[in-house]
Amino acid sequence: MDQPGLHITVLLNEAIDALVTAPDGIYVDGTFGRGGHTRALLGRLGPGARVIALDRDPDAVAAATRGPEAIADGRFEIVHCSFAQLPGALAERGIAKIDGLLLDLGVSSPQIDTPERGFSFRFDGPLDMRMDTTRGETAADFLARADERQIAEVIRDYGEERFAVSIAKALVAGREGGHPVRTTRELSAVVARAVKTREPGQDPATRTFQALRIFVNAELEELEQVLKSAVDALALGGRLAVISFHSLEDRIVKTFIARESKAEIDRRAPFAPPTVALRLRALGRIKPGAAEIASNPRARSAILRVAERI
Repeated sequence: MDQPGLHITVLLNEAIDALVTAPDGIYVDGTFGRGGHTRALLGRLGPGARVIALDRDPDAVAAATRGPEAIADGRFEIVHCSFAQLPGALAERGIAKIDGLLLDLGVSSPQIDTPERGFSFRFDGPLDMRMDTTRGETAADFLARADERQIAEVIRDYGEERFAVSIAKALVAGREGGHPVRTTRELSAVVARAVKTREPGQDPATRTFQALRIFVNAELEELEQVLKSAVDALALGGRLAVISFHSLEDRIVKTFIARESKAEIDRRAPFAPPTVALRLRALGRIKPGAAEIASNPRARSAILRVAERI
C-alpha cells in the first residue's frame, strides 16, 4: 500500500520504453509531479540529451529544485507552467523540435494526500483543488458564485454523475441558507445526502470531486491544446506517450490519435492525393499488469497510449 504523500509512478518502464528513440535527443515531461518519469528518462538517455519538465504546481517545481528530491543534472530543466503552454516554453529555449513528449494526466499522490490542497474527501481541508495555487478560482469560489444550472452541468459533464441536479440543488439551497461549502468535509456531507445510491466500494462524493477538479483546472481543454501542439513540436520519428486515468481523458487522447492517424480523401476524386496527410502512427495502448495494480491500486484505471510522428 502506498504511503500518504509518496507518489508511485505508474507504468514507469513501459512509458520510458515507448518514448525513447533518440538517446541524445530532446524530451519533454509535461507533468513532472515528483519526477518519477523524469528520473527514469534521464537514466535512459545519453550525455548529449536534454529533458525539459513542465508543471503548474509550485510544490512540484520546488521539489525538483530544492531539498532531498531535487534533480542535480545539467541535462535537466523544470519550467513552472501548464503543458498547454508547451509551444511558448520551447520557443523561449530556442527549441524547434523535440523527440518525445510524455503526459501523465490527473493528480499526484502528494496532491491528493495533502489536506490543504482540497483534492480529497478523505481529509478535511479548504476546498481549493487548484493545481497552480498561485492563480485562478478555487472550487469553493466557483460553488459560491455559480447558479444551479452551471453547477449541475459541471458535475454531470466532468464527473458523469447521474445525480448532478440533486447535488446542485442541495449546494445552492445550503448557500442560500447561509451555509456555503468551504471545506472538503462540508462538500462530501452535502453530496452524501443528495446521492441516493452508489457503486459498491465507491464514496458518493467521488464523481463530484473529480468533476470540480477537472473544471477548476480546465484539464480537458488543456489536454486538447497540448495534443494539437505536440504534433507540430515532434520531430519525425518522435513519440507521444500519454497516461490517462479516466474515460474522459482517454477518450480525448484516443480520438485525437485516431484522427491524426488517418488521411482524408476527397470522395469526389478518390484517386487524387489525400487532402490532409496523416501525421501520426498509432503504436497501441498499454495497461498496468496485475503485479503493478496489486502494489499500487491507484494504477488500476491507467491507460498508456503511444503514437509516433510521421
